[in-house]
Amino acid sequence: MRVLGVDPGLTRCGLGVVDGGKGRSVTSVAVGVARSPQEDELASRLLTVSTEVERWMDVHRPQVVAIERVFSQHNVRTVMGTAQVSGVVALAAARRGLTVAFHTPSEVKAAISGSGRADKKQVTAMITKILGLTEAPKPADAADALALAVCHLWRAPMMDRLAQAEARAAELARNHRAKLKEAQRKQGADTNAAPGTGGRTR
Repeated sequence: MRVLGVDPGLTRCGLGVVDGGKGRSVTSVAVGVARSPQEDELASRLLTVSTEVERWMDVHRPQVVAIERVFSQHNVRTVMGTAQVSGVVALAAARRGLTVAFHTPSEVKAAISGSGRADKKQVTAMITKILGLTEAPKPADAADALALAVCHLWRAPMMDRLAQAEARAAELARNHRAKLKEAQRKQGADTNAAPGTGGRTR
């Protein structure tokens, strides 16, 4: 499976492509950032980032696009920009029929370093080691994008098993409700068909 990891941001949007092999083996394919000038209008900045992200999708042809899930921060303006970039990336992926997955920062940190509270330096150091890179990806947004891709590759099997288990549970619940409803229907039919006394007394 090939995954494009995206660490959304208006000024720097981290991009990382990783191939997954057997077991937990992963290989780095490409890493970089999509940038947009801070002095540009919002619509123009979104277009700039979107165009570069779409170019990566067309060049590297990922099967899945893993995006960092936006979470509450103190800087509302930053959150808004991140959310907007996430939206255009998800839309670009959907237009190409690609699967889109969202992972929280804590999920990524836990998958890569074993701790959901790891800082950026720890994540960068671990992703460099995991992918066998000769040097750490820079800037940190690029390293985070690679971490997102690896996180998805490692979590995908578990997520698939959970989805299958939920689907089986839902099917069992539907079958149970159907059988219960049928049993109630038959019971009601048997009650209505029972012979009465006709009002006679002995």
